[in-house]
Formats: sequence, structure tokens, C-alpha cells
Amino acid sequence: MPYNKQESKLRQKGYFRTELIAGLTGYLTTVYIVVVNGSILSETGISLESGMIATILVSFIGTLLMGLFAKLPLILIPGMGINALFAYSIVEGTGLTFQEGLAAVLLAALIFLITAFTKLGILLKEAIPNSLKHGITAGLGLYLILIGLEKSGLVVNGDNSVIAIGDFTTPTVIVSILTLFLAIFLFVKNVPANFLITILCGTILAYFFGIIDTSGGSAVALNGQQLFFMPSFSAIGDLSFWLAVFPLAVVLLFENMGLINGQLDMLDRNESYSKAYQVTAFSTLTCAFFGTSPTVSSAENAAVIASGGKTGKAAITASLLFLGTVFLIPWITMIPDTAISPILIIVGMMMAQNIRLVPLDNLAEAMPALLIIVMIPFTYSIADGMAFGFIAYPIVKLAQGKQKELSVALLIISTLFLLDFVMKVIGI
Repeated sequence: MPYNKQESKLRQKGYFRTELIAGLTGYLTTVYIVVVNGSILSETGISLESGMIATILVSFIGTLLMGLFAKLPLILIPGMGINALFAYSIVEGTGLTFQEGLAAVLLAALIFLITAFTKLGILLKEAIPNSLKHGITAGLGLYLILIGLEKSGLVVNGDNSVIAIGDFTTPTVIVSILTLFLAIFLFVKNVPANFLITILCGTILAYFFGIIDTSGGSAVALNGQQLFFMPSFSAIGDLSFWLAVFPLAVVLLFENMGLINGQLDMLDRNESYSKAYQVTAFSTLTCAFFGTSPTVSSAENAAVIASGGKTGKAAITASLLFLGTVFLIPWITMIPDTAISPILIIVGMMMAQNIRLVPLDNLAEAMPALLIIVMIPFTYSIADGMAFGFIAYPIVKLAQGKQKELSVALLIISTLFLLDFVMKVIGI
């Protein structure tokens, strides 16, 4: 009997160590988001430090809640693609202020929360055709690739074209190319924490080429304005505000549905879907007050699961490590765009793979999705790119005489997008 107890204690100790290692692995593979998301948020007018603090806090809270309440080894971080939608389309694209953009985040999070606790989530999931869902993901991927290429200097505004190749003789472009090839090598080799290694090596390369700002290193003084933000609803009467809420809510809902479902399949814990979905929805609500785009269940959770993570202990471990990242901010701010851009490009490539799920052998079905994929990067607007596909889909179905396949919800969504285009034409 004593032997059995001792054996049981050793086994439990081994399980606990495995969970800790899985949590550490998850942290190392996702901590890049602090720099990348902070950099994207800084495009909205807030400081890089504020963006990184917001990213750290929502990642800490969301992941901690996932570990404590859902008891799952899933890490929640601001979603790539969603952060671009928030910064470049909602704030910059529509002319909303940062606080008004956070109001859009808050309403999208409330919609997400309602769907998490009602049957509305299932209704919305079934209302939008799979081809459009995959088109949105692939379009977001191409959009991230374009942003990454711009940040790296590999593409610039062309004199005789919309874009042109950058100047390969400049140190910035040389470092960007070297860092990108390193990132691709590490990613394909499936090296643990490959994104983090890429950022570190890219920063060192930038230092030796003299393109890094070494004036950082001072402590960051935290204050209330950096920790909390108050969403502004001053633009709530404008249609453009609601047309910012809609694509944000759509991307948020369907990306999390896909991610959580796939990750729970890996864990063989599909019965925990509701709890995971509800915790994720609540986590997005906190983002509006901490000042960042919404969180999602990280795609890198596959690394946590592969490392043996099975319970909430792995998530709790990762959450505490995220909180400790606050003390690294003075050094993180020195990381240049050339070290961040390869991450955007590779994540974009991963998302763009969803084009293979679009039924390309059926052009009538694929055409609206392809419009989304092409128009998101070409219009430099996720919302406008989505609009082309959502408006085209009912037209295609009507032309085929298959109007019965159109749900009321989809027709409402398409009409809203069409109304937005009409208002832009007449100048409202």
C-alpha cells in the first residue's frame, strides 16, 4: 500500500511537471504577440508601450480564466488578423478614434457573449456559407502578408504601379530578407518557439546593421491611462460604426468556433466546447477596457497540446509567465519592424491556406469567396473586401435560381454591406 501511494505521488508529480513544461512551451510560442500586437495597435495612435501592456494583461486574464474555469490547456491572445481589422480597417479605415474603435470591440464582444450563452451562435454559424468563411480567413492571410511586406520594406508604393519591390541595397531590406528566410527555415523545421527565436535573431541582426534604436532600456511607469480605457459611443449613430462592429463580430465568432473545435478534437475533450467558448467570449469583453483588439484561442495551442498539456495547469502557468512579461517591456520596445514583419508574413501564409477549402471546382460557389480573398488586400480594407463577397453571393444564387438556399440572416448581412456601399457613393 505505501508503495502504491508513493507511486501515485510520483505519477502526479510527473503529470504536474508535464503541465508546467507545456505551459512554458505555450508561452514561448505565443509571447511574440506582445511585440507584434503592440506594434499593430500603435498604428491607431496609442503608444507602443500601452499596446504591449494591453496585450499582456488580456492574455494573462483570458488564459488564467481558461485554466481556472474551463480547466483546459488553451492560451488566449489577441488574434492575428483581427488586430489588423481593428487597427487598419476600423480605426484608420473608417476614421473612428481609438476609443470609438474600442466601443466597436465592446459591442462585438457582447454579440459574441450572447451567442456563447444562447442558440444564436448556432444560427449564425449555419447562416454564412462555408465558402465565405474560408474566403474571409484566406483574405485576412493575404492582408497580413501585405502588411508584413510593407513593414519589412520589401514592397513600397510604386511610381507606375500600386506597389513595387523595395530597394534591396538598403540595410533595412537586407535585414528583413535575412530574417524572413531564417523565420521560414525555423518554422518549416518546426523548431520550438520559432517565432520568438526569429524575433531575437532579427533584433540582433538589426543591431549589427545599425538600424535598431538602442535608446530603450528605461523603466516603464505604469499609470491608469496605460492600464484602462473607456470606450466611446459618440459614433454610435453612424452607419459606418455599425458596419465596423459587424465584420469584427463575424471574424471573432467564426475564427474562435474553428480554433476551439479543432483544439478540443486534439485533446479529445469535445464535451468542454461550451465552457471554452464561453470563457473565450468573456475574455474578449475585457479587451475593450484594456485597450486592444479581441482575444482568440491561439493557433499555437497545438504546441501546448503536443507538449503534453491536458489540464488548466498549463494555461495557468502560461498566464503567470505572460504577467511577468511586463518587466521586459523596456527591452521589448527596441525590437524593430524588420524582426516583426516575418511573423506577420508567415502567419498570413498559414491563414491563406484556407483557400484550399473553397470549392474552386464550382466557380459559381467560389466566385464570392474569391472576391473576398482578392479585395481584402487590394482595397486595404477587411470590411470592404468582405462586402464584395457577401453582396455577390445572393446575386450568384439568384442567377442560378437557388434563392431558397439564402437564409434571412445572410440576406440581412448582405443588405447592410450594400447599404454601406450606397452611402459611400452618395457621400454620407
